[in-house]
Amino acid sequence: MHTDLSPVIAATAQWLTRAYPASGGALAEALCEVQARQAVTVAARLRYPSPMDVALLGVAGPGGSARLDWITGADGVTPTAPDADAWRTWVDEVVASWAACLLTDPALAEPAVTALAGGGPSAGTPAEFRRLLAPDDADRRAAALLRHPDLVAPVAALHHAGLTARLDPGQALVA
Repeated sequence: MHTDLSPVIAATAQWLTRAYPASGGALAEALCEVQARQAVTVAARLRYPSPMDVALLGVAGPGGSARLDWITGADGVTPTAPDADAWRTWVDEVVASWAACLLTDPALAEPAVTALAGGGPSAGTPAEFRRLLAPDDADRRAAALLRHPDLVAPVAALHHAGLTARLDPGQALVA
């Protein structure tokens, strides 16, 4: 994994789990977080596939969570400490949208992980993303909000077309 993606992965996964929290206690929170992190990791690796892409991300920055907060209605929440929400600047809107797509649509998750497998030894394996690809009942219960297509639809719809285009590079361009 590109270590430079770690802040984006951590912040975006945290945003997802705060926007669509688990219910059922500490174990459910951990299972929900693992699923969010796996989906965000796949999305981030697809979005920033080369070291140059990661370097450009480091220069330009990911954009933050402002639009996502507005869409989900969390934009009016005032932090208690001045720097409490500094992590939100590392949230990547496209990565969050793609991760939401992967969590709610198994038909996209499988080809996304497969696309990573062709990316070399650091790409990962389907076993690494088991909770994303083959969630069991406990995983589904823990991430019921995060995996609910209707609830995450506003976020998933933002960049769904970009994800499908990324997963189907053989599609001919139309002028």
